[in-house]
Amino acid sequence: MTTDQKLIKPSIMHQSHILDLNNAYPGLQYTEASLTAFFRFLESLTDYPIPAGELSVVFINDEVIAELHEEYLDDPTPTDVITFLGDPTMDFAGEICVSVDHALANATIHGQTLQEELTLYLIHGWLHLTGLDDIEETERLLMRKAEADIMARAKSAGTLPDFSIAN
Repeated sequence: MTTDQKLIKPSIMHQSHILDLNNAYPGLQYTEASLTAFFRFLESLTDYPIPAGELSVVFINDEVIAELHEEYLDDPTPTDVITFLGDPTMDFAGEICVSVDHALANATIHGQTLQEELTLYLIHGWLHLTGLDDIEETERLLMRKAEADIMARAKSAGTLPDFSIAN
């Protein structure tokens, strides 16, 4: 395990995941402990399990996420988060790619702090790994309900990551 990978310790009746954090966004700051604690919290939610294996989380800018969006989803516009499903046979749970630029631009519009907006994107990515989708309206409503449920539980548990932007 490299220094930027953290073992998410298993909670009762839950598998552990290796968490691979990749911060490619200049100025984004967080403690690995707060992000690891948040993912431990997600892992403890028995109603939202993800496949076993390594989980990669990447923080990027709008330019990079737009390239991924175009390459994999035929849409050249930037988006908030893109989730790549993993392969449990390869011990890979998946990858969550988050646009920090998108969060910075939308946090105020949505009445959120940067911390809340980025956490919402992580929750959204996690939910895709559980099998939820948001393409059809019915699915989108289920996704939004699950996002709100997890966000409320995370806030109540005090597990939001400590995201900030350095000046």
